[in-house]
Amino acid sequence: MATAAAAPVLLVAGWTVAGARQPPGYDPVRDTISELAGEGATDSWLMAGCLVLLGCCYLGTALVLHAAGLPSRFLLALGGMATIALIAFPRPQVGGSPAHGTVATIAVLALSLWPAGSALRLPRAVPRGVAASPAGTPPWAFRRPVALAATALLLVLFGWFVVEVTGGSRTGLAERVAALAVALWPLAAVLSARRAHRRWSARRPDPPVTDPARPDAPVT
Repeated sequence: MATAAAAPVLLVAGWTVAGARQPPGYDPVRDTISELAGEGATDSWLMAGCLVLLGCCYLGTALVLHAAGLPSRFLLALGGMATIALIAFPRPQVGGSPAHGTVATIAVLALSLWPAGSALRLPRAVPRGVAASPAGTPPWAFRRPVALAATALLLVLFGWFVVEVTGGSRTGLAERVAALAVALWPLAAVLSARRAHRRWSARRPDPPVTDPARPDAPVT
């Protein structure tokens, strides 16, 4: 829960604080988050550190979010590792970087596709211990219509960012909206799993009371 909640906070705090350290020419609507951690940025370590912590949050969430299933957890962890790897390939001050673009694309695609991974691979009727659901069905965030809609929305936002990169003037805004949506969905997924688990625990019948002298016989 803590790692999922920390991710959007770290992201917004990082681009806000690091952006405030840039010269007056930096425009958050036009300029990207990568520029805050790139070569030539003022105090680039601020955004770079937030990216490392953000990636660790994704990894931590993937480690504990058992309701998502292994395929989705793998994609979420891959997105976290790619996010951390961005600091090894900073954006140059002038021109582009194929390595940075490749790692960033892997991160965004993995973090956009992980909801659909649970929708496609997790059966409709799953063990309660995995789904944490009173009915043996996935929590609402992992149900096929919801999960597929989440991935579709994240991919649309990523597409908007690509359009802006190729010829728009709101590249920074598109990237921030997409990145924040990506960071918020793990939190929504964790909350849905916790809610399902609480409901299942509340409805689970109490174990029968046994006689200490006869452990196998319930007390009537």
